[in-house]
Amino acid sequence: MKTKDKDVKRGLTVPELRTELHATREKLFRLRFRHRVTPLTNPMELRDLRRHAARLETWIRERSENKE
Repeated sequence: MKTKDKDVKRGLTVPELRTELHATREKLFRLRFRHRVTPLTNPMELRDLRRHAARLETWIRERSENKE
């Protein structure tokens, strides 16, 4: 993920981050399923999506801790 994209994503609200996280997890699920059936041309996509989901979870957790 580019630094510019990270800055934009970091500025999102918690509900927007949760929506993004849900979409990322759905995409990751579909990509894993497709990879099991036929190998992907770029299997690094799986790692990138997994890391993106972790980043989103971290940002959501940071925002939740700041509210309390």
